[in-house]
Amino acid sequence: MREIENLTDATYILRFSRNNMKFKPGQHLVAGLEGSKDLREYSIYSGTKDEDLEILIREVDGGMVSKKLRNLSRGDKIEINGPYGFFMYNAQNPGSRKYTFIASGTGIAPFRSFARSHPGADYKVIHGIRNLDDAYGSEDFLEGTYFSCTSRDSKGNYIGRITDYLKEAEIEKDRMFYLCGNSEMILDAIDILKEKGIYDSQIFTEIYF
Repeated sequence: MREIENLTDATYILRFSRNNMKFKPGQHLVAGLEGSKDLREYSIYSGTKDEDLEILIREVDGGMVSKKLRNLSRGDKIEINGPYGFFMYNAQNPGSRKYTFIASGTGIAPFRSFARSHPGADYKVIHGIRNLDDAYGSEDFLEGTYFSCTSRDSKGNYIGRITDYLKEAEIEKDRMFYLCGNSEMILDAIDILKEKGIYDSQIFTEIYF
């Protein structure tokens, strides 16, 4: 383990050597302490050309892995398996395609990985968070592409839940939609998108919990 970067009281980046690992944006790793039976899945946060691997972790009350990983010191060994998964596989050669990424909380991780890997792609990001302090990685997206929905402060681009915003927003129908985060948000967002004329074939999901 190279470094832990604390973003908020509850969220941090775990950074470690990639050891020539190849991956695609949207894939995840299974991580934990070396030799431990307690391992968890985390989406890759870094870009495919970054020197190190990064995962974005929110410390969970009573979590068997997130708390232990946060207490690591530089040089401590961790167990990493993967990469796994197929989320965003059909977005690996963006070309002229247009994308809308919808995320809640740490569900922003695969989209930050995509943005760092494909800086010239045509995408928009809609991020549902509690406070603007939770706008992880917003500076890594192209200017004007990141839009925050804050439910517990008035500092976001939109004040309220991400699903409330989607109900009010004009949805561009020529885009592919990728959703990542908690199941309640994703299921509600899918219903809203379909009501606005978006087809199943345009929607791809990765549910965290």
